[in-house]
Amino acid sequence: MKFYTVLTTEFALNDLQAGRIFYDKQASLLGDYFFDALLTDIESLHFYAGIHLQEYGYYKMLSKRFPYAIYYEILDDVARLVAVLDQRRDPMYIYDEIDGR
Repeated sequence: MKFYTVLTTEFALNDLQAGRIFYDKQASLLGDYFFDALLTDIESLHFYAGIHLQEYGYYKMLSKRFPYAIYYEILDDVARLVAVLDQRRDPMYIYDEIDGR
C-alpha cells in the first residue's frame, strides 16, 4: 500500500475556516465538529489518495458527514489539497473557485 503525504494549500485552509464559521453560526460547537470531521476525511488521503473520481481536472473526495467535497491533485507521492467546497453551491461557482486556483 502506498502512503501519500498530504499538503494543504492556503486556499483549502481558508475554505475550511469559512465552513467552520458558517456552521458555528448554525449551532454552538457545530463548527468545531465540522472542522474535526473534515480533518478526518482529509487524513484518510494518506492511504486513499487517487481512488476518487476526477472533476474539473482534480480528484474529488466527498466528506462523510457534511455536504462538502475535497478537491486534490497528486504529484508523485504528495496529495495536494486545492479546495474544500460546499457542494450545495452553484456548479459554476465551484468551477470558478477551482479554476482560479
